Amino acid sequence: MSASVPPSPGLRFALLTLVTLTCATDTATMAAAGELPAISSRQRAEKKSFTDAEIIEGFLKTAFGAEYHLAGRVDRIRKFEGPVRVYAESDREDRKKQLAKVVADIGKRVQHLDIAMIDTNEAANVRVKMVRDRDLFRTISSFYGVDKAREIRSSLDPQCLSGFRKNDNFEIEHSDVILTVDNGDFTFLDCAYEELLQSLGPINDTTSVPWTMFNDNVSMGYFDVYDQYILNLLYDPRIKAGMTVAEVKAVLPAVLKDVRAWVKRANDLKE
Repeated sequence: MSASVPPSPGLRFALLTLVTLTCATDTATMAAAGELPAISSRQRAEKKSFTDAEIIEGFLKTAFGAEYHLAGRVDRIRKFEGPVRVYAESDREDRKKQLAKVVADIGKRVQHLDIAMIDTNEAANVRVKMVRDRDLFRTISSFYGVDKAREIRSSLDPQCLSGFRKNDNFEIEHSDVILTVDNGDFTFLDCAYEELLQSLGPINDTTSVPWTMFNDNVSMGYFDVYDQYILNLLYDPRIKAGMTVAEVKAVLPAVLKDVRAWVKRANDLKE
């Protein structure tokens, strides 16, 4: 396993999102998302019917802005404009396999997103580094420096985090995700879904939208219907990196109509 290579001193991450999650009890064997009781119960109670206004509100609040802002403007759409290739760095083969299932699930549920795992770090534009909880601070320090890592730990005490850098056109060029592997299956899945999805662009958490995993008060552990709406809106070809709120609002009605049809088919939703 190759060692982590921290960003060069001149490289600055545009955005960073951090999530604090409650530990879950670890299990002896890895389970698929639907087999975990904590996830199954959430799926049974999940709200799946939303008005246009509810979907648009969540999209605008997560696709613009940033929960933790390091550099660059946050008033434009940020997204990958090409294929997304994910590389996992870990000595835990079970977690790597589960991460691969998460990536495949995201790819299946977001219509215009080309995302897949890849075996080489050099060809990846999303790197997922999986570490033990006791190594988390050291890993964050290697990415962002000791002073920033101390600030992160003291203010947010995260169990996982993600950040990306973008070019002048607001196209995401590279994302980094850090996950802990020993805080339980539910926490791992919850972190993996949220951080991977936020590394694709909707990086702003909001406490005012109760249905999204991009809310520090909400834990999912799977790719819920509401967030499928958000990601499918973001990756529709008519929503482009660099667009302003006004430009997005002009095309949203037509885009949302098509996204509704896709999400309905992907989840076998009733009217």
